Amino acid sequence: MSLGLNAQAQSDTFTPSEQGFKIWLNDFKKQALQKGISQSTLDQAFKDIELNDRVLESDKKQPEFTQTFFEYFNRAVSDSRIEKGLKKYAEQKPLLDEVTKKYGVPGRFLVAFWGMETNYGSYTGNIPIIESLATLAYDPRRSEFFTTQLISALTILDKGHVSLKQMKGSWAGAMGQCQFMPSNYLQYAVDGDGDGKINLWDSLPDVFYSAANFLQQLGWQKEENWGREVALPKNFDYALADNKTSRSLSDWQKLGITLADGRVLPDEDMQARLLLVSDYQGPAFLVYDNFRVIKRWNNADKYAVAVGHLADRIVERPPLTKQQPKNDKGLSLAQIKEIQTLLNNLGYDVGTPDGIVGNKTRKALREFQVQQKLPADGFASLRMLDVLKEKTKQLSMR
Repeated sequence: MSLGLNAQAQSDTFTPSEQGFKIWLNDFKKQALQKGISQSTLDQAFKDIELNDRVLESDKKQPEFTQTFFEYFNRAVSDSRIEKGLKKYAEQKPLLDEVTKKYGVPGRFLVAFWGMETNYGSYTGNIPIIESLATLAYDPRRSEFFTTQLISALTILDKGHVSLKQMKGSWAGAMGQCQFMPSNYLQYAVDGDGDGKINLWDSLPDVFYSAANFLQQLGWQKEENWGREVALPKNFDYALADNKTSRSLSDWQKLGITLADGRVLPDEDMQARLLLVSDYQGPAFLVYDNFRVIKRWNNADKYAVAVGHLADRIVERPPLTKQQPKNDKGLSLAQIKEIQTLLNNLGYDVGTPDGIVGNKTRKALREFQVQQKLPADGFASLRMLDVLKEKTKQLSMR
């Protein structure tokens, strides 16, 4: 049996139980010893541990609604978070400058990640890490990944970086003020204050040095920004906004793109990709390589834009020029399936409706929008659902 995988069941037939968890745990402890974890750490870490049903529920819970960009962004980059970020940036400037000099990551980005992950250290999670990771490793669904994280967490305890009592975090095992998973903690965390330990809960030098080292190792380009908001010309080909096609700023300029405030784009060879995070009514961005680095921390466009823009606001750069439309509201999974069904019925193939807006759904939507002489942004929205319903109704009355 491979480490962390219980041969009793596959994920689709798995039924968790306290008895099954105890059996799995006994087997895991033997293998952890073989991995070099001390007996004393195992005895301490697993004393009185129980299967955490709330963790299992959190792991398997699927969102019933998808958030729009603005629904997410307005909470992530709120006025209070910007205000607090300005204050924290000023307070920690000497330390941040020291870290930037070593790793090349500007302090405003380190503060932005700090704000996004734990609201500047005010909430790091209160679930015992060993219990949450053991629970998730016991479940066959993602057992291999969480078993690796559990071994890493035990290694951190073995090295004496933090106490078991202090080792609390998110239900998925993210820890400290920068919310590192245990494996990233071991690979990238840095003893910034020189006390011989790495404490991502209490030591801001450890937090900032670790975050900067992580970003540098992921490929951060110290001479580049993350991106910038831009304005698109009328009748723009929205198919170019795929966040994949890389062109020079000069080439984007020739296509009529300007900075959001109307100024001309720099006539430079620097490469950028065009990103829409909403439909054509929302903001557009030209993003650089560091945007991809941000997404390696959290692989979501909304998150990466929020980090980048929060970093901008922390140094008092202007807000976005586009504001949330009045009719901006997320779709339920049922509504996404309805959009997919309507597209199929109208002859635009999206495959089996599954409630996930992937490339095939976006392509079909774009084809429909072109046919209807609408801005072909390929975005599923309540507005497009209404348009599809109306088109279906018109055809049924013929």
